[in-house]
Amino acid sequence: MRFRDKSRQYAQDMNFSKIVPHDDSFERDVCDTCGLINYMNPKLIAGVVALWHQDGEDKILMCKRAIEPRKGFWTLPAGFMEQGETVAEGAVREAHEEACADIETDALIGIYNVARIAQVQMFYRGRLRNPDIAAGPESEEVALVAWNDIPWDELAFPAVYYALQHYYETRDKDSFAPFSEPENWADTPGFEALRARYEQVDKTPDEKPE
Repeated sequence: MRFRDKSRQYAQDMNFSKIVPHDDSFERDVCDTCGLINYMNPKLIAGVVALWHQDGEDKILMCKRAIEPRKGFWTLPAGFMEQGETVAEGAVREAHEEACADIETDALIGIYNVARIAQVQMFYRGRLRNPDIAAGPESEEVALVAWNDIPWDELAFPAVYYALQHYYETRDKDSFAPFSEPENWADTPGFEALRARYEQVDKTPDEKPE
């Protein structure tokens, strides 16, 4: 996805072709007019499993997405890192932006490679400083959810499932090695429809049903 500042006029349009630039080894999007190389490198996602102890148990901060992709599905506070911040600081900021939550981070739960969409998603364990939460611009709804009430069939992304499961495995541990993604994301429970959609996209035109 390319973005261009709409506050000014440009003398020429940017038209890109896919070629291997000089002294490079990968095919890139290169502007036919000015030679600009549009590097598409993996993006870092910072997220958190943030807890609040309530009614004798830990409850997890979750957000229902108000934007695509996966609008209407539940997720953990997470998003793209910004310049000048650490991964932990990004997780804290995302929790504030998506759920108006004030949190502090603890151990790193996992580093999940999502090669199919060129992302690396990193989730921390964290704790809310207070229970005051509200839906931010990217959330339809936010909630503090008990483990037994997590909407497993309505999770937005496989990495959310991994982070929740790995949090639960280590909930009584002070230190542990960060987890990683499973060998095949398509085997993640609850993501059968998403898997089918990717399988449909991957088919050649002759393989796709009418």
